[in-house]
Amino acid sequence: MISVRGLEVGFGARKILKGLDLDVAPGEVLGFVGGSGQGKSVLTRAILGLNAKQAGVIEVFGEDIDKMAPASHRALERRWGVMFQGGALFSSLTVKQNIQAPMREYLKLSQKLMDELAGLKLKLVGLPPDAADKFPSQLSGGMVKRAALARALALDPELLFLDEPTSGLDPIGAADFDDLIATLRKTLGLTVFMVTHDLDSLYSICDTIAALADGKVIAHGPLEAMLASDHPWLRAYFHGKRARAIRSPNEMAPA
Repeated sequence: MISVRGLEVGFGARKILKGLDLDVAPGEVLGFVGGSGQGKSVLTRAILGLNAKQAGVIEVFGEDIDKMAPASHRALERRWGVMFQGGALFSSLTVKQNIQAPMREYLKLSQKLMDELAGLKLKLVGLPPDAADKFPSQLSGGMVKRAALARALALDPELLFLDEPTSGLDPIGAADFDDLIATLRKTLGLTVFMVTHDLDSLYSICDTIAALADGKVIAHGPLEAMLASDHPWLRAYFHGKRARAIRSPNEMAPA
């Protein structure tokens, strides 16, 4: 679904991604992890075409995005949905209008049909109908996340990008959001690329994990492979105090 080879991205003299390689298989949920400031969101934005790259090849759906004609790239954008960190909803628009924004940009639909579709997307992410006419400032943090997810699903994408989807949520809200992603992946046949720090999310919904350090993917595989790795950063991340929840009872020291 996604193939990245030799990707280099930098800002000024600082190189963030240094020859990064990564594959995302169709139908999987891939969790992308790394230290703060290492370039996880930079990679996402590079794939989306929001960050310029200095070198490398990015293919999505088997197409080199640098070689696509503008019309083809626009058609490609309709096949993915993006939920940015913090939701990134338009504060001056209602939830319904936020969901309809991609529809207005890419489709020619009547207002009545867009209203019906927005209602369906709200239901899909577990928001009540009365959320449609509220502004983002009137929503709880969890509702903002779900509204942003509804917008990401507006065009019925095949590929879903999630940037820190559970950040800022309490443990119950985060677990509910994980369950929602797992359900949507199953019912809609989505491929999910998820940047996250949430160890519980990695354990509960990710088929594969890719770890970023020093500008490259240092490990790529199932959770078991991450736990077995001797790389210092992976050891610190997956075997630290906050990793207790994803370790087996035999590994956990007695209280």
